[in-house]
Amino acid sequence: MDLESVKKYLEKGGEPASAIDGLPSKFFEPLIMNGLRVDLIQPGRIICSMKIPPRLLNSGKTLHGGVTATLVDLVGSAVIHTVGAPSVGVSVEINVSYLDAAYADEEVEIEARTLRVGKAVGVVSVEFRKKSTGKIFAQGRHTKYLAVASKM
Repeated sequence: MDLESVKKYLEKGGEPASAIDGLPSKFFEPLIMNGLRVDLIQPGRIICSMKIPPRLLNSGKTLHGGVTATLVDLVGSAVIHTVGAPSVGVSVEINVSYLDAAYADEEVEIEARTLRVGKAVGVVSVEFRKKSTGKIFAQGRHTKYLAVASKM
């Protein structure tokens, strides 16, 4: 692919900037999380499920990798809070291993577990499974710096 084609691909937004800038704040999270159901929540563990909507597919008609990474971030952050960690923090590292594809209208399960939550850092694991087969199609790990309360 030539450089101009790459540039056009990255700039193809399609909508004028004014239309995009007019979207409500925090637009991204509801776009991805709409339809997510919490099936189990307990200290250090959350299990969610969702039917993959067509809006979350990539051009290959499979669940977009960025959506999977965002769910690692969001569900992983939530499970850290189930053990009493502060609600303010920042991601230090997120990694995702994509093992298989997931498709529109497929029921999936997302299980997040805390691996370690200390005073300043939390580490979680997030697994994505197909409900029909139990097959893992993605695994993520999220490390988050937790805001330490000031002693002043």
